[in-house]
Amino acid sequence: MTGNYSAQEIREQLSPVDLLARLGHHPAYKSGKELFYHSMLRVENTPSFCIDDNLGVWYDHGGANPSGIKGGNVIDLALAYWYPLTFREVLEKINEVCNLSIKSEHSINNDYVRPRKATKIPHYRISEIKALGNNPAITAYLQKRGVWPVAHELFREVYYFVEDEKKLRKHFFSAGWQNENGGWEVNNPYFKGCFGPKGLTVIPGDSERLVIFEAMMDYLSWKFEQENTLQTALILNGVTFVEAAIHRAADYPDITVFFDNDDAGKMASQAFLKALPETNDGSTAYSGFKDYNAMRMNELDALYRVVPERQTGFFDQVKVGFSR
Repeated sequence: MTGNYSAQEIREQLSPVDLLARLGHHPAYKSGKELFYHSMLRVENTPSFCIDDNLGVWYDHGGANPSGIKGGNVIDLALAYWYPLTFREVLEKINEVCNLSIKSEHSINNDYVRPRKATKIPHYRISEIKALGNNPAITAYLQKRGVWPVAHELFREVYYFVEDEKKLRKHFFSAGWQNENGGWEVNNPYFKGCFGPKGLTVIPGDSERLVIFEAMMDYLSWKFEQENTLQTALILNGVTFVEAAIHRAADYPDITVFFDNDDAGKMASQAFLKALPETNDGSTAYSGFKDYNAMRMNELDALYRVVPERQTGFFDQVKVGFSR
């Protein structure tokens, strides 16, 4: 099988383990069904990058990496690995590196995983979308992030599953919102990714003023502090969409960016300032914190320390995990 393949075909036929093997990265050890690697996204001494090869998904338990992507499917991994290439450029890199004669030739020591025949890698499918308020665990998560009071307009409860080759399903759920291309961006304590096509999220408002955020949690944290916000808001849903955001922002005379205070966020801010010199850098609003939501959560922690009885509130008592 050779040629240029679409994002969907890549997700269905190439696993994160296959991609990393072709890039020369192999697991340090195996624990149950999971393979652990030294992260290829940053320097670390203890393996914290984990892949569930049966599900075809990964999660990086360690520190931040320049892309800000913490987990997902094989394309999410490629976006993080080749950051800051665009989505289209990353697909081209995958096709080039793998030559997409896709086989499950992991090139991994047999101590870690047994060879297997080429198979279709399962991926997540959405089963149901609900309004907020039906799932105590999702409610608790958004409360802990400090955005619950302003989340209802944009967030939904997204229920999804992954089906293996034996038709056995594992069910999960997350808080989620839809991007402009119809994909669902999902976020819970253990997983952050996108089901369907990636894209920006636009909240319409004033045609003269634009505020831009890397992530929805940061936008909602900002919105919580504002009254009667009128600006149009643009959420990148990942810094790989900086170029697209710059193109979109060019029509606005008043632009403020609220990017993370890390290397990736600083690069994104610099890109905006270079392309659109009149851009305002709003990161001083949360100076000393990684992002707007980190500051919001810190404010909540301070409140709970001042009012001890709130420490045993509803969402601290919820023990429901993000699966069902």
